Amino acid sequence: MNQNTILVVDDEKAVLQMFTLAFSNKGYQVWSAESAEEALEILKTEKIHVMFLDLNLPGMNGIELCKAIKKEMPMAILYALTGYASLFELSDCRDAGFDDYHKKPVSISTLLEAAKDGFEKIERWRNK
Repeated sequence: MNQNTILVVDDEKAVLQMFTLAFSNKGYQVWSAESAEEALEILKTEKIHVMFLDLNLPGMNGIELCKAIKKEMPMAILYALTGYASLFELSDCRDAGFDDYHKKPVSISTLLEAAKDGFEKIERWRNK
């Protein structure tokens, strides 16, 4: 597994491009998907443990995607992204298995810090 690989799932191409550029510039390998179904296809062949998932996706939504990923990869670090925050959604995210929640627009520095924290957490688990 490449420890520096991130998956970003968002149905807005501009968001995917921005996140891909920001993470790539910091040395991460980035996979992107415009739907949950596309993300699951990527995860069939790629071992990615840090992911940023939009909640409002066509077809399967981000909550359902998180549950599907956690079922197969319980140690994955998953961050929810949404432009529509509510307290009810926050509890849904926690229940689904998200590690944290970010409301759009979110600063790139916040996302970079989240990615760094996610990889550090994975490394701590490996070293126990």
